[in-house]
Amino acid sequence: MSTLTPKSAPTITLVTGGSRGLGRNTAEHVARAGGDVILTYRSGADEAAAAVAAIQALGRKAVALQLDTGKVATFAAFAGRVREALASEWQRDSFDHLVNNAGHGDTAPLADTTEAQFDRLVDVHFKGVFFLTQALLPLLADGGRIVNFSSGLTRFAYPGYGAYAAAKAAVETLTVYMAKEFGKRGITANVVAPGAIATDFGGGLVRDNAEVNRQLAAITALGRVGEPDDIGPMVASLLSPSNRWVTAQRIEVSGGQAI
Repeated sequence: MSTLTPKSAPTITLVTGGSRGLGRNTAEHVARAGGDVILTYRSGADEAAAAVAAIQALGRKAVALQLDTGKVATFAAFAGRVREALASEWQRDSFDHLVNNAGHGDTAPLADTTEAQFDRLVDVHFKGVFFLTQALLPLLADGGRIVNFSSGLTRFAYPGYGAYAAAKAAVETLTVYMAKEFGKRGITANVVAPGAIATDFGGGLVRDNAEVNRQLAAITALGRVGEPDDIGPMVASLLSPSNRWVTAQRIEVSGGQAI
């Protein structure tokens, strides 16, 4: 069981999938708020290096570690690398915040979804979140925070996302149990559920397909699709001391999509 961060020390946030998209945006906003970052990447080493450089340009420390969040067998070794990074870069044995963001889009109608597609979605979006959190729990400081990424697609349906949304719904239930079981250590656990966001997720469908973008904007109360800067600052604020009493909540950040 790890100890609280010394009051004079910056917080350390571990963001999975922090080299691009919403993960990178979250990591940069954590840095802008004065925190340091450990980010993970699956294969884009150059993107990860660029994200680290951007955080360092903000005056904060950052480390990038390779991780495939769909491969549970690698998590023990990854936890060891996190421990080594904490000792060498921060002279600490714990970090403060875990943001389970890493993911991918793989769309198919239910009738056409293959077992391989299903397994990969569950491995990354649910099983990976469960067992990575378990592996890192001894390194997470008492009084820390967990933020799991879900999706607005657990509330509204969009064709082709059935398996993806089901995995995210499982994470939402898991988060409530995290809040209950880890609360004795003062650790909060919450879910952030973005709506349609203009990133490269799903091949950049929302960002690059003008007709899809228009259709989604038309069913969103605020009249547009989301941008990464609509999500990262919200996650960073959820990690701040001012939100210490928020736990076991699903917070949708969708601009009022499909209401």
